[in-house]
Amino acid sequence: QVQLVESGGGSVQAGGSLRLSCAASGRALSTYAVGWFRQAPGKERELVAAISWSGELSPYADSVMGRFTISRDNAKNMVYLQMNSLKPEDTAVYYCAASFTLVRGAHEYDYWGQGTQVTVSS
Repeated sequence: QVQLVESGGGSVQAGGSLRLSCAASGRALSTYAVGWFRQAPGKERELVAAISWSGELSPYADSVMGRFTISRDNAKNMVYLQMNSLKPEDTAVYYCAASFTLVRGAHEYDYWGQGTQVTVSS
């Protein structure tokens, strides 16, 4: 059992950067794989990036490849999503989620944070 809280969202202009953080409480986050998802209005929730407890990576979404980086710091019980060269189409609510194995489907994740809004303007 783990509780997740996202932070770091906000409003930025196109081309800017944000770093999202996912903080865990309860059990150590190091025992879980973690995924970052996003959901824009009227769109399906989609996987952005995912990382296993041991640091193995799931492929990044094509739309963010080369711009976003997922990382984790197990000593701090944190997972991060560094977002660079932001585009208006990146606007969405971003969620972190945890599972016991590295998976790609939203329905395969067991624990979810509350989400943090990212808005990118032109």
